[in-house]
Amino acid sequence: MSRRPTASTDWLLLVGFSGFLFFFGLAYFGLVGADEPRYAQVAREMLARHDWITPTLGGSPWLEKPPLYYWQAMCAYRLFGVSDWAARLPSPLDATVMVLAVYFFLFRFGGAAKLDGALMTASAAGVIGFSRAASTDMPLAASFTLALLAWYAWHESGSRAALGIFYASSGLGMLAKGPVAPLLAGVIIVIFALARGDWSLVWRTLVTPMVLLFAAIVVPWYAAVQVRNPDFFRVFILEHNLGRFGSNLYHHKEPFWYYVPVVLAALIPWVAAAIAALGEAMRTWRAEGRQGLQGENALNVFLLIWFVVPVVFFSVSQSKLPGYILPALPAGTLLLADYVHRRAEQGERPGWILIVAHSIVAAAPLVPALLIQSILQRHRLAWGAGAAISSGLAVTLGIGIAVTLRRASWGVLRFVTLAPVVLTVTALLRLGAPTLDASLSARPVAIEISRMERKPLPLAVFHVSRESEFGLAFYRNQRIERYELGQIPSGEHLVVAAAGSQTAVATLVNGRRVSYLGSFAAQGLDYYWVAGKSN
Repeated sequence: MSRRPTASTDWLLLVGFSGFLFFFGLAYFGLVGADEPRYAQVAREMLARHDWITPTLGGSPWLEKPPLYYWQAMCAYRLFGVSDWAARLPSPLDATVMVLAVYFFLFRFGGAAKLDGALMTASAAGVIGFSRAASTDMPLAASFTLALLAWYAWHESGSRAALGIFYASSGLGMLAKGPVAPLLAGVIIVIFALARGDWSLVWRTLVTPMVLLFAAIVVPWYAAVQVRNPDFFRVFILEHNLGRFGSNLYHHKEPFWYYVPVVLAALIPWVAAAIAALGEAMRTWRAEGRQGLQGENALNVFLLIWFVVPVVFFSVSQSKLPGYILPALPAGTLLLADYVHRRAEQGERPGWILIVAHSIVAAAPLVPALLIQSILQRHRLAWGAGAAISSGLAVTLGIGIAVTLRRASWGVLRFVTLAPVVLTVTALLRLGAPTLDASLSARPVAIEISRMERKPLPLAVFHVSRESEFGLAFYRNQRIERYELGQIPSGEHLVVAAAGSQTAVATLVNGRRVSYLGSFAAQGLDYYWVAGKSN
């Protein structure tokens, strides 16, 4: 009788926090960066052409990424219409699936830690951030997480259904971002088998019907897109997989240690306790060796390998972006959940060092969240009355967290930490969204241009960022020409250019009439009307 209310409470908390952290305010600001509007537009063009095979951008094949995100966005567009929030919808849905997978896995193998593990995963900064982005990162992280949890479930139980989920999810991971998903999963499994001294684990994983299931999910699209686009192998495999890994082809060069601060930031607000959990898992593995790799210890070693392998792999890569290590985060939060649960069961209280570190990390993000408008406008955190008040609130909150943790046991860690997470996300969305929209998204620019024009006109850009170019392409739903590349429309058109570019624009159009229409000061842009060529 007592389990029903507990299960009901778990579901209410999971639905409530996932709904808020992942879905709330998806439309508060427009698509930002280059990737969001670009991926959103690719999905729109595929839907318009009723083509589920070849991704296109501006009518030309865009073969950088596999289709899973595009397919999901196409379904969202068909159900809800084309919009920025519909373009983002696949990521929060995938994040929710990932959180539920963590919950059900821990329900089977982690007992009372199941709710902690799910909520800790949901509330990690990296998960929240990428769950709100129109990108391929969360589809990969969700499918990769589901695959590894299913494989470990098969390893423990021998369930063929779990092994089937592993292969199916690995296939979805390959459709999300390419061969990196099965490659990393394979490396993690091999290292775990070596750690246990049981090489047969690898061979027992390679079951012919399951391999065929993986092939049935992956091969149809990869074969079809190669047949339709003979350049696919070169562009996707050689350039956007091997080229990205082995060279700085796309100008994402970072130092080898880049992912150390990135992964620590992505685990906020749990990073202090997660470091303690990772340290304990390493010490236990070193102390007990293969003989200790049984039950709970075996799972922790598997999670430790899962956490470390993506970080090391992408640290070696010559091209680095924050989203690459997103698949590692659930392993860190699962380790943390087990660490907290065991100490709570033993009635332990956290030590002062950990309490202070955790309280600071949990409360500190509230300061930039409350000052987000000023930060976006000034590009720095300026001291003043607002900063003093925000800091005072964060200090008060941090002291409250520290006192509560010291008086109670580890069991309250989840509750005292989720409160500042909710406050921080609320402040970011409510206070920062209007400024973020005005300063970084092409949405308000596109709206203003539409109000000015009497009829739809071709649009070109001059000395504007790629982010603005791709954003305008999505919000205008048209191909954007670029003056710098000699793409100057012969007919009447509009130009969005860097502020003060009228003379340069007039020179490039060679005597055609150019009229200044207005400016968008928040992004330093001017709008011009250009007459068509005279016959």
